[in-house]
Amino acid sequence: MSVLNQKATKLELLNFKNQSTKTFWITSISFFICFFSWFGIVPFMPDVVKELGLSPDQKWNSIILAVSGTVFARLLIGKLCDKYGPRLCYTYMLMLGAIPVIALGFVATPLQFLICRFFIGFIGASFVITQVHTSIMYAPNIVGTANATSAGWGNLGGGANRLGMPIIAGIVISFGMADAAHAWRYAMIIAGVICFLMGIVYYFFTTDTLEGNYKELKEAGKLPKAKKDQVGFFEVLKDYRVWILFVVYAACFGMELTVYGTMDDYLQNTFQLPRNTAGNIVLSFALMNIFARTLGGYFGDKFGKLKGLYGRVIFLTIILAVEGIILSTFSTITYLPIAIVFLILFSLSVQMAEGATFSVVPFINKKAIGSISGIVGAGGNVGAFCAALLLKSKSAIAEKTAISMNTGKSQEVIDAAQAVASSEAVSSGYLLIGGLVVVTAVVALSIKFSTEDDKAVAGELSALAAS
Repeated sequence: MSVLNQKATKLELLNFKNQSTKTFWITSISFFICFFSWFGIVPFMPDVVKELGLSPDQKWNSIILAVSGTVFARLLIGKLCDKYGPRLCYTYMLMLGAIPVIALGFVATPLQFLICRFFIGFIGASFVITQVHTSIMYAPNIVGTANATSAGWGNLGGGANRLGMPIIAGIVISFGMADAAHAWRYAMIIAGVICFLMGIVYYFFTTDTLEGNYKELKEAGKLPKAKKDQVGFFEVLKDYRVWILFVVYAACFGMELTVYGTMDDYLQNTFQLPRNTAGNIVLSFALMNIFARTLGGYFGDKFGKLKGLYGRVIFLTIILAVEGIILSTFSTITYLPIAIVFLILFSLSVQMAEGATFSVVPFINKKAIGSISGIVGAGGNVGAFCAALLLKSKSAIAEKTAISMNTGKSQEVIDAAQAVASSEAVSSGYLLIGGLVVVTAVVALSIKFSTEDDKAVAGELSALAAS
């Protein structure tokens, strides 16, 4: 039986006898845990700022560093997946990535905190391994939906920590292990231990392919042909479509990371919301990953069935343009109920755009899915890095100016002026970013596929239908 015919043609989430399903769940849960740990410190930032004495610059630098480390890791991990397989890559990612997560619980200075946040960002590369592994396990008719669902449910970890980390901290406090001011340290240590244990699970309960692991297949001379004929990394770098998708993912996932990392403060400063209320709104934003990414992959698959491979590009363009328009509109709203509606719409569109992006990626070059996934995935973090720099340049300067202009006044007046300055700076940043996303959507239309590529995919789908 061919490798193609062994691939799952349906997303049967409860069919645990199916290796594709087992892999889907384990890789999705691993991704969830990585994102949970990656952004685990976010709910505790006010406590960290107070305890470690972080300046506004250091606070923004921690956000930037948290997504910077992921860029390098994602570029590297895709190539490693092509060479060694996703199983070993994920195992080492989880176990080594647990080290800086645990170390964050022991930091004593701002510099140590910044270093740990940088290295914790490496586990964000788990996204690439998840996409590679699901691409290997699922057939062309469903791969977009499978990729989008596993990624969306993994991304959910970045929102679940809003509830999960405070709960872990609360349990720590209830057992008398720490007081409220220091419970965040224990919460990070526990998250790191869970991350390490998941690495052991990944090693023993998954396989690289449906035929076995790369190492054994190489030794037996049974490695799938696609891997034997694997194209060189530099050949991948020369494909213009890869770099367009790099920018596209910067414009969707990069913006999700940016908005997620800055929205708490923005809601508090703009609408004078309590910290818990703002956090809950952002949590609801992240929870849409349960279905929003899946919708993007699903419609990508549907457009692909109707219009061929370019149909996937058409849908990606549409949803990306919608995302940019909604973000720009959101930035101008000052009435909370309407702002929440547009925040929900932004969440829906940005996550659908992410799913749509990775409904295109597996068809760029099937002989280098890992390398391409790594480059495109890195684009998301480059986008987050650039957007964070933009917002920092606006917000930090505005906050410092507000503080200096109100020197000598009460702390309450200074805090209010600082909040207003930050709100206005971030709002103008969101407006500009939204416009750039729309421009990126137009550029995405230039992604093309050959007639041979379309015929090859159509042939695979016909073979699946006949099997």
